[in-house]
Amino acid sequence: MKLASFSKDGRHSYGAVRDGGIVDLGCRLGERTPTLRRLLTAGALAEAAHLATEATPDVPLSAVTFQPVIPDPDKIICVGLNYRDHVAETGRTVTEKPALFARFPGSQVGHLQPLVRPKVSEQFDYEGEMAVVIGTGGRHIPAQRALAHVAGYACYNEGSIRDWQRHTGQFLSGKTFAGTGGFGPWLVTADEIPDPSRLTLETRLNGEVVQRTTTDLMITPVPELIAYISTILPLLPGDVIITGTPGGVGAKRTPPLWMKPGDVAEVEISGIGCLRNPVVAEAA
Repeated sequence: MKLASFSKDGRHSYGAVRDGGIVDLGCRLGERTPTLRRLLTAGALAEAAHLATEATPDVPLSAVTFQPVIPDPDKIICVGLNYRDHVAETGRTVTEKPALFARFPGSQVGHLQPLVRPKVSEQFDYEGEMAVVIGTGGRHIPAQRALAHVAGYACYNEGSIRDWQRHTGQFLSGKTFAGTGGFGPWLVTADEIPDPSRLTLETRLNGEVVQRTTTDLMITPVPELIAYISTILPLLPGDVIITGTPGGVGAKRTPPLWMKPGDVAEVEISGIGCLRNPVVAEAA
């Protein structure tokens, strides 16, 4: 099942994507689960799947504005340097434990919505990644049971403002500018992706392939990431883990390749879909 958050005519909702449209689950399930995060918290995925199977789409995909898959997560945990080719191109060394940092919900936009290059920088870089959305929360989750806690997977473009990222040794200042992270187009539930290490990820800028990898090449795979992060603090339904980008980022090309206004960035993952975002300049 594909689940998307969206807005239409000023109303925010979520629903199941099928037959070129969306079955509006937010409308059908009402106040009990008004958002996708609340649906996951209520453990109501099976109920949503039944409704989606029985109903016909309420609105075509072309008539909605896509929101970030989870517009209101409790936390977004990003993993840095999780592919060896990216570690090599940065000149760093592989760390024993995963490098973690945070993004904030206000830094995200949905599918087809513009990524915003801030007016303080021209060094706007792409980072195609796979997002993991938690369905069942927990603390000290064992790696061997971690995938049972996953609601599903989505595409992510973890847009980075490289000069601000280098202001200090901490990544956050360059990683959470408003409107720089694309999250979508939808969540594909875990029953359709039993093994997230068997996917292909490709990033394209204006149709040109700039990153390509398979997810089995992650240094720390998804189950171990969940185990590690859940040891630090409890994971909650709707939490998002951004699993890291492969080599090929724009900052390490000669000359550097930055996203600029007028560009179109795409992140496509097999079995999930294609996240597409135009790039615009921040308004004066």
